[in-house]
Amino acid sequence: MSSLRVIGLMSGTSYDAIDAAAADLTLDGGTLVLTPLGMISAVYGEELRAALAEALPPAGTTLAAVCRLDTRIGQAFADAAVLADRELCGCRADLIASHGQTVYHWAEGGRVHGTFQIGEPAWIAEATGRPVVSGFRTRDVAAGGQGAPLVSIVDVMWLRGRPGVPVALNLGGIGNVTVAGDGSSADGSSRGEPLAFDTGPANALIDAAVRELTGAAYDAEGALAARGTVHRPLLRRLLEEPYYARPAPKTTGKELFHLPYLRAALAGFGPLPASDVVATLTRLTARTVADAIRPFGATEVIASGGGTRNSVLMEWLREELGVGVPLRTSDELGLPSAAKEAYAFAVLGWLTAHGLPGTVPSCTGARRPSVLGSITPGGPGLRLPEPVAGAPARLTISATDNSVPFTGR
Repeated sequence: MSSLRVIGLMSGTSYDAIDAAAADLTLDGGTLVLTPLGMISAVYGEELRAALAEALPPAGTTLAAVCRLDTRIGQAFADAAVLADRELCGCRADLIASHGQTVYHWAEGGRVHGTFQIGEPAWIAEATGRPVVSGFRTRDVAAGGQGAPLVSIVDVMWLRGRPGVPVALNLGGIGNVTVAGDGSSADGSSRGEPLAFDTGPANALIDAAVRELTGAAYDAEGALAARGTVHRPLLRRLLEEPYYARPAPKTTGKELFHLPYLRAALAGFGPLPASDVVATLTRLTARTVADAIRPFGATEVIASGGGTRNSVLMEWLREELGVGVPLRTSDELGLPSAAKEAYAFAVLGWLTAHGLPGTVPSCTGARRPSVLGSITPGGPGLRLPEPVAGAPARLTISATDNSVPFTGR
């Protein structure tokens, strides 16, 4: 059996913190067994977060600012990796898999032409002495793919064999789904190829509105939305966004769904209560996610990400999906919802280290599966694991008595 202890590092489109999740990953026949070791979350300092926000689209920036951010975020990722190795792995991690911080996804004319993640991996390798896999998205884009959602291969492996049409949903800054399929359902009927795409904003516009109108970072547990009333004309205007009607695979980000976008949507309505704006944006997320999932005949939706902590969003999403489609969190299947993306990148790092593809072409739109990322050596030499006979078809989650408790933000 091939086994590695891997730390996955992830900071999403909300750019609020670096999540570091550690796992033992063991190949057992055609199944990759993931044993969670725990998660830590390192919040970006206010100064760094502000500098990052000031550089992101639609704002302009300079190469000097990009260099500083690349360095400082790389150092922040390195600090998180050192902490995770010490607290979760007993200083025995074999590999670090770093997603980095996405600062631009060049989507134009229905295609992705490039993608840019910063957080120089050399800082992580130098601080930990471990090899680092990074730059995961670019190879898929080079192969004609969207470069997102990259976790789709993990979702497909993880949900393989479940009856019906399971759908994995991530509610980060941007919402994305994987419609899992392995060619046939439990009754023998065809389920087709798996498909993955971004649905649109999950927390991106909600967070932007909360910061603009109240000064808070986010709508904790949906409390502000719960006090508000959905403004139907604003909701109708927001639903006219052409992105929602585009066919999958497709990807989007804060290059589109940002504060100036929201200000433009609000123009002409006059002052609205903050609670009504946030309630409307929360309903927008629930509606667009459900509308995106509905055509595929989902039999269950398994959600993860920060949006699962917003009880109003989850309640409204259940309403929009309807009684026949249960909504549960990934915690119920053994994968902590707060750490799922970081664990997914740990799996992608394991695949790269073994020279195995990390994409599903039907999910990203690429011409072919690709081995993802680049490897930065850690210590004085680079030793990769022995090749394996074949790529794993399934991913299972295995808890042990040695698991370290999760520590949240």
